[in-house]
Amino acid sequence: MENTSGGFIFILHGMNDTRTNKHIYFSFGLLIYLVTLFANITLIITVILDKTLHEPMYLLICNLYVNGICGASAFYPKILADLFSDSHIISYSGCMLQMYIIYSYSFCEFTCLTIMAYDRYIAICLPLEYHCIMTQQKVMKLLVFTWLFSLLETSVGIALTARLPMCGNNIDKIYCFNWDVVKLSCTDVTLNNVYLYVLIVSHLSQAAVIIFSYFHIIRASLHSKTQWGKFMQTCLPHLITLLIFTAFQLFDVMCARYCSGQGHQALRNILGMEFLVGPPLLNPIIYGMKITQIRHALLKIYRHRRKCLQHS
Repeated sequence: MENTSGGFIFILHGMNDTRTNKHIYFSFGLLIYLVTLFANITLIITVILDKTLHEPMYLLICNLYVNGICGASAFYPKILADLFSDSHIISYSGCMLQMYIIYSYSFCEFTCLTIMAYDRYIAICLPLEYHCIMTQQKVMKLLVFTWLFSLLETSVGIALTARLPMCGNNIDKIYCFNWDVVKLSCTDVTLNNVYLYVLIVSHLSQAAVIIFSYFHIIRASLHSKTQWGKFMQTCLPHLITLLIFTAFQLFDVMCARYCSGQGHQALRNILGMEFLVGPPLLNPIIYGMKITQIRHALLKIYRHRRKCLQHS
């Protein structure tokens, strides 16, 4: 089955259980997507407009908001369109594009969370050197590195997948997932498996940086009430975000490995969606509610907007 032809399509079988309640699923999905976009865009604008938020931590948080929009937008439009379609299909190029954006989002999220752990380590363990180390230039370089590194990881993976000829076109998910596509190949996939182990080592290294950072952060915070207060205000939201994202990713991987059979389709759908639905929606809520400076900046913009409307 030649995958280079323009007519090649994949069939997404994960949507089979949604036909009876499609109006409810569509309404709920559209609402969550709009709330996700509104929350992330609002906080991005807040960080841009408020100069007091032009600090390393807030710029890194803003990057999470931008990345969340990318991840959500790779998932919601397609699934919302499929809810009202009799044939749940996606073109070969569309599948590759969806996988590219979803994997870029996933890698960028984890890399950004790793850099944020490093930033909090410097802020709490080396507070006097913080502004010398985390300069605006360095933060910009770290943000560029986050995106370039994530896009490079994804590009190599998608290139390795795109070279494979396909012997089938049935995907048991509601969106294109790299491993499901690789399993449809007619040829040897050893190179893809090797690259998978490279990615595992890469992200385990990032996990080691996070664990090292938080070991020293917590140890330093326990010896000072001031540092403990800073930990609770700035590190706790980051830790919650990290745990949520990691848990959702593990759920998806474990279900892809162990959930088989049509009886587990609903479970696969729920666990497969969590890392695309949860973090983009929860990140603005966690940081917007917990970080005092962001909350105050939001209130300040809201009050200014209300005054402008009253005088107009």
